[in-house]
Amino acid sequence: MSRNKTYDPYDTFKKYSDQWEKQINDMIHLWTNNREFVQFSRMNSDAHARFLEMLRKNQELLASQLNFPTKSDVANIAKLSLQTEEKIDSLEEQIWKLQDSVDSSNKEIESIVDVSSDIIKLTKRLKTELTKTKKELAETKEMRSELQEVKGELADIHSLKEEIAILKELMITTNDVEAEEKQEQQRELALTNSK
Repeated sequence: MSRNKTYDPYDTFKKYSDQWEKQINDMIHLWTNNREFVQFSRMNSDAHARFLEMLRKNQELLASQLNFPTKSDVANIAKLSLQTEEKIDSLEEQIWKLQDSVDSSNKEIESIVDVSSDIIKLTKRLKTELTKTKKELAETKEMRSELQEVKGELADIHSLKEEIAILKELMITTNDVEAEEKQEQQRELALTNSK
């Protein structure tokens, strides 16, 4: 059997490209591996940097004259928008906290209103009881003054009773004395009649 190799164009292309890459790398290495090239490239990069700085300044000057935003303006705007979003987020959190505190305050106020309405009812009840107590106190004072009058009258009646008892005793003694006198008179009369 014979070995037949088929022609592969990609394999050939790969071999040529590998050789070409190696030659180009060697050539670049030769060009860049010396001091003059490094100094020349440094000089060119410095000049290029100065040119870019000058171009940036000119662009900013032109943009400010034409009122166009520059790259730094857009970057600043992006930073400001991020800061604004962060502030808005913090404000939203504060609003939520405030809303929660307002809700809790409303609940506390409702409980205070309930308690105050209970206190008002109790105060009204106490007020009516106070007026009743005042009326009862006034009635008690009247009764006390009446009782004082009755007590005075009772004291008068008691002294009158004592006086009546004394008078009774006097009358009894007077009656006894008169009876004795009558008996004596009757005895005297009987003695004078018997004589």
